[in-house]
Amino acid sequence: MAIFIDENSKVIVQGLTGSEGKKHAQLMLKSGTQIVGGVNPRKAGTTVEFEGGVSVPVFGSVAEAIKETGADVSVIFVPAAFTKAAAYEAIDAGIPLAVVITEGVPVHDTADFYQHAVNSGTTRLIGPNCPGLISPGKSNVGIIPASITGAGPIGLVSKSGTLTYQMMYELRDIGFSSGVGIGGDPVIGTTHIDALAAFEADPDTKAIVMIGEIGGDAEERAAAYIKEHVTKPVVGYVAGFTAPEGKTMGHAGAIVSGSSGTAQAKKEALEAAGVKVGKTPSETAQLMREIVSAL
Repeated sequence: MAIFIDENSKVIVQGLTGSEGKKHAQLMLKSGTQIVGGVNPRKAGTTVEFEGGVSVPVFGSVAEAIKETGADVSVIFVPAAFTKAAAYEAIDAGIPLAVVITEGVPVHDTADFYQHAVNSGTTRLIGPNCPGLISPGKSNVGIIPASITGAGPIGLVSKSGTLTYQMMYELRDIGFSSGVGIGGDPVIGTTHIDALAAFEADPDTKAIVMIGEIGGDAEERAAAYIKEHVTKPVVGYVAGFTAPEGKTMGHAGAIVSGSSGTAQAKKEALEAAGVKVGKTPSETAQLMREIVSAL
């Protein structure tokens, strides 16, 4: 199995006609994703042509796309200034899963459409500022390179896109049930805990890699959740051990304030919950290898 997306997922691309949307739609199609439509009110009724003779229709709204195609996933490739409106449209149309790839979205915009998704009771939000998610061999929604890994028993949830790619590549011979990049902004939709719960419930996921980073308390909260609710082995990595206090590192949410949000504090919380934490991504991958070999 997989979490959140599988071979039956029907995907629409908000921003399909833009350069980024079209480029990554081509890669998603190549990896087997069912892309059933795009959304652009100004180009409704047209089609976008892709390699292999694939022609994807463009609709005027998310609601129309869902009605015509039965889409259940939207991936959003629109500029930051328009992301809030695009997310609202997807949520109001009742899309079950909205994946926001865009970076640089104002935090107050994200807080607004995140709460709108929660209030809707129907839409799971992933992102913003994330690489999306992949269930290898089944579906790939976002910008994760499908060629770096294969299907297998490991579940991955990560704040970092780059570290998602590295971990999937290092463990490519074992493979992943799903990999979820949740994003590193101060406000995000799906959290480490949400993904951990889904992996715990997935019978084909046998072990879990969790990648965090400095800033906030998401990893500490995830550690508490693991201790109480996760029976599968978990290994972790926390980026930012050498980050200077008060300086944002990479992601908007990756900032240490005083004693809050340090990598060491997160490592200690995870280890107290029984999670093995690597000092480097490669060491973390090796810890997972040892766990899988013993399963």
